[in-house]
Amino acid sequence: MNDEIIAEVRAIKDAIGAKFNYDLRALFEEIKRDEAELQAKGIKLVPPPTSPASLSHTALRRTRFVRRRVFCPYPGKGE
Repeated sequence: MNDEIIAEVRAIKDAIGAKFNYDLRALFEEIKRDEAELQAKGIKLVPPPTSPASLSHTALRRTRFVRRRVFCPYPGKGE
């Protein structure tokens, strides 16, 4: 199966990897430089939560753990 979106994402990933010679440390340093430039322009960056698992009412948790009604052909068995 050949999906256009998957192929495009992989091409972008490969281009970014090639740009930094597949060095994650170089990529990380570039991201940090970009963040510093944004902060110098006065843009406030929001830090990630220190322990996301402890946040019980996040949008992610609400969508992942929402109670879903299951169709069951037998009355009273799927609720």
